[in-house]
Amino acid sequence: MLAPKAHKEEERRLAALQSYTILDSLPEEDYDNLSKIASEICGTPISMISLIDDKRQWFKSSYGLDVKETEREISFCGHMINETNDVFIVQDAREDDRFFDNPLVTGDTNVVFYAGVPLMTANNLPIGSLCVIDHEPKTLNKSQIESLKALSNQVMKLIELRKNELLLQEALSNQKEKNTELERFAYIAAHDLKSPLNNISTLTDIFIDQYGSKIDSQGVDILNMIVSSSNRLKGLIEGLLDYSKSDHLLNEKTTKVSIENVKNNINSIFSTNTHIHLTVLSELNTLTINETALDQILINLVTNAIKYSDKPEVQITIGIDDSKTHYLFYVEDNGPGIPEDKYNSIFDIFTINTPLDKFGVRGNGIGLATVKKVIEKLGGEITVKSTLGEGSKFSFTIKKQPL
Repeated sequence: MLAPKAHKEEERRLAALQSYTILDSLPEEDYDNLSKIASEICGTPISMISLIDDKRQWFKSSYGLDVKETEREISFCGHMINETNDVFIVQDAREDDRFFDNPLVTGDTNVVFYAGVPLMTANNLPIGSLCVIDHEPKTLNKSQIESLKALSNQVMKLIELRKNELLLQEALSNQKEKNTELERFAYIAAHDLKSPLNNISTLTDIFIDQYGSKIDSQGVDILNMIVSSSNRLKGLIEGLLDYSKSDHLLNEKTTKVSIENVKNNINSIFSTNTHIHLTVLSELNTLTINETALDQILINLVTNAIKYSDKPEVQITIGIDDSKTHYLFYVEDNGPGIPEDKYNSIFDIFTINTPLDKFGVRGNGIGLATVKKVIEKLGGEITVKSTLGEGSKFSFTIKKQPL
């Protein structure tokens, strides 16, 4: 018996094999099916998908033979990866100097006929083989050999796909971890900035009250600019906090909520202003929904409608309906409207459609981005339609969830 030699690029070959992290993995039906097809095509009782490690050949699939691995020094596949990039055929191992006294030939396995096609990486390195085995001498015709090669290519594509899926999962896991760290940093940074900003605004107001008469008008204007800038920055920070905390809304449990309760929640916030006329229309009685998330979405959209209204009387209508799979909502106002070319961009974070709201405060472009983020994570989507001078209608869906 002749033991197979190490491959001429053994170090690179082993590194390539290890990169697939497939050794000692659990059986998979796709590989077993290809092994079975190989046996059927070649008319052999045994077929294997073999991977050659430094000391063993390990079988990802073993059809017709209950074995997981053998020593590399007695493997047929160990010879195959050294001798050809095509097909390696031993018609009668009992008459071959390399194998006649091999334990796989003389023992219970009784290997007589062997045909193997290498599993080649993109860098032309053989990591193993798809092989068929019989207990008697045999020949394969041209069609069988070509089919075996085609199946070998499919095995390698499966291995490559498996590797890419693992890499993708790892990348997604790493990205999720980075996103979590980034959101935590943003939350902590924003939270820590609120306190000194509040101090700046408060102390500046006190300074103006107590010493405003001793400072010229230009000095007072500068101090007012400090207050205005501080308040604007505080609003931005609060928006970022809301955006970073929006994921936590999704952790709230789904509950059964009455439409009447939805009406009361909204009206309790805005009913003190007699110039705001808020109507909720629905033929439904209850919703099974994340109530906290819904409240945040509706409050944000209604607040925007009020802040940017150009009418003395603000008319806002909230509609609620459902389909088999989703709840359907809309928030319609009688405001200035939104240009059609801004329909998509207004949902991008930090995008501002109108420089100042009706109170002279500059927006931060975070509110609608937060709304969109929450809605999409609730399995829905949001769109807007608008007529300039007449108003806008924000329509959104939320996927139904069981209790």
